[in-house]
Amino acid sequence: MKRSYALLLAISTFALLFSFRQYDESAEMDRVVHNKSFGTGERVEYRVHYGFINAAEAKVEVGKAVSMINNRPCYRVNVIGRTVGAFDLISRVRDTWRSYIDTTAILPHMFERQIQENKYRKEETVFFNHSKDQAVSNVKDESKTYNVPNNIHDIISGYFFLRTINFDKVREGEIIEVPTFFDGEVYKLRVRYVGRDVIKTKFGKSKVLRLSPQIPTNKFFKGEEPMALWVSDDSNKIPLKAEVDLKIGSLEMDLKSYKGLKRDIAWF
Repeated sequence: MKRSYALLLAISTFALLFSFRQYDESAEMDRVVHNKSFGTGERVEYRVHYGFINAAEAKVEVGKAVSMINNRPCYRVNVIGRTVGAFDLISRVRDTWRSYIDTTAILPHMFERQIQENKYRKEETVFFNHSKDQAVSNVKDESKTYNVPNNIHDIISGYFFLRTINFDKVREGEIIEVPTFFDGEVYKLRVRYVGRDVIKTKFGKSKVLRLSPQIPTNKFFKGEEPMALWVSDDSNKIPLKAEVDLKIGSLEMDLKSYKGLKRDIAWF
């Protein structure tokens, strides 16, 4: 499972069922986030490779219909990652992450993950009660309630919230922080804005924003900022390319296919 951790972190950064107590917080959701970046029906697929060797596939898709959670309209977002080829023989991964994101507040109401990494299995549902600043985690028959900061995110909703940010108002070198709940802990998703650039993809060249997600020092990654992420410099702000420097080499992620974007990408 440790071998697949770095791979799955790379996938989930682009960055993902059991009964739970229901709270009605519809009257509490007064937050409004202006969103022109994504909507229902969006689907983006990526190829993850280790040099010339295909390592994994990742898919991020927003449901075609709005879901209702706690009497609130939500985007249902699936993030699916799977190893392929030789990597599938070494460390088989079949992971699904899911977030239900309030269409107005761009905050999560429910988060699910179904993990299959070699023989390791885990299923978890997290329910967010924003009126009480609590997250309720359910794993098997065990339920735990955690106190969390105001406007807490899960790892998927945090990424979608970042897509709504106007980077014209962000200085180069500035770090954006998003409070995030994952695996029973609260941490800050920190992303440094590096600046604007142009990259080449299989679809053509594109103007991009370069971001550097901040990852705590650990034995899997190399250097203080091991990840580079290039997102389209338009209202979509979808990742077009990513690189992760590992102790044993580098993983790269490239855009494989896309559809249902709010706006066509201007290739040249």
